Amino acid sequence: MLNADETGINVNKKTIWLHSVSSGLWSYFYPHEKRGHEAMDAIGILPKFLGALIHDHWKPYYIYTACTHALCNAHHIRELQWVIDNPGYAWAKKMQDLLLKINEEVKASTTQTLDNKTANSYRKKYRQIIEEGILEMPTPKSQNKKRGRQKKEKAFNLLERLKNYEADVLRFMENDCVPFTNNPGENDIRMTKVQQKISGCFKSMDGAKIFCRIRSYLLTAQKHDVTPAKALKLLFSGKLPEEFFT
Repeated sequence: MLNADETGINVNKKTIWLHSVSSGLWSYFYPHEKRGHEAMDAIGILPKFLGALIHDHWKPYYIYTACTHALCNAHHIRELQWVIDNPGYAWAKKMQDLLLKINEEVKASTTQTLDNKTANSYRKKYRQIIEEGILEMPTPKSQNKKRGRQKKEKAFNLLERLKNYEADVLRFMENDCVPFTNNPGENDIRMTKVQQKISGCFKSMDGAKIFCRIRSYLLTAQKHDVTPAKALKLLFSGKLPEEFFT
């Protein structure tokens, strides 16, 4: 299982993209001028990945069809809350409650999964809420960004995503390798945002690459319970921590 995420960073007053791919034991960061699949292909990890890929529905991830996709439900919970607070559609509250309930039951299970009967029951409820949403919220007649239409269109786009990507939204309830959220990936990339707030920007692309290489190494060491001091001492001695290989 891999968590994937990306965020904008400033290199010499120009916005580029920092890409992150991580697991429970490994982290890798790489800066690139592109945000989409061109950058991901250049990094070379996702094109070869065959497991479950957790992400926030950034469309270029779906170019990679050899892996299994799963969507971050923390994003869905936040987006559903926006629909609850703004347009105020009833289906959004029902969907939010359902996803949270499923997650609670998964966490309470000894296998971290639901049996087929329970999963199918939740899937049926999920589809019922989608149908209620379709009836409650007619399809926008236009995608023009006119005043008064944006809330309806944003809510409809979320409903449409939940409908079309049902399997990826609910994959966490039947696959014990798939988490409810992409929080581990987001947490990994958060330190780079802190760095940007402190320093403002990188002076060059080479500097950004060096930072990403060091950050990848130290975060990977941390995940193997290797202290930064030990990791750097071994690195300067031309060695890698033994924990990386055990």
